[in-house]
Amino acid sequence: MAKKNLGSKLALYPTPVTVVGAMTDKGPNWLLIAHVGIIGHDRVTISCAKQHYTNQWIRKNGTCSVNLIDKKLLRAADHVGSVSGTKEDKSRAFAWSSAEDGAPLVDESPLSLACSVVDVYETDGFETFVLAIDGTYVDEACLDEKGKIDYGRVAPVLFEFPTYSYWSLGERVGGCLRLDRE
Repeated sequence: MAKKNLGSKLALYPTPVTVVGAMTDKGPNWLLIAHVGIIGHDRVTISCAKQHYTNQWIRKNGTCSVNLIDKKLLRAADHVGSVSGTKEDKSRAFAWSSAEDGAPLVDESPLSLACSVVDVYETDGFETFVLAIDGTYVDEACLDEKGKIDYGRVAPVLFEFPTYSYWSLGERVGGCLRLDRE
């Protein structure tokens, strides 16, 4: 297979589309974030442009939520990503409830993480929040018969940066680290 070097391009896509929630002095604010990552089994990262209104509240409170988005939530999620919380009250964009730590959770999200800030890593124009997962909230309809998360049922929307497009999850193609036995 011939490969072409495209230079220093960020190409690890697609990534899950999430809405990050943080409490402000006026209620929850929501931010569309698809630059998310996993660090170990108990930490996630969200990378946000520094100028986002939500960032200051994540820093102030030390908590936030990370909510997976499915097709039914996509239009509202896209909207909260296209307007600033400094110019529009986004508190009513989603029905929500509070996690034990006070982070606002999107009620209709199939899977929500309540998180606390462990660290913030700053790069040119971005803040990457390293978050401890304090609670994982899953719609019971998205659990299999053994009580495990079924991502086919979660049906998260994915984001692909080079074309700025949303995608849906494809089919399961095998069991990880078990293909030689299947």
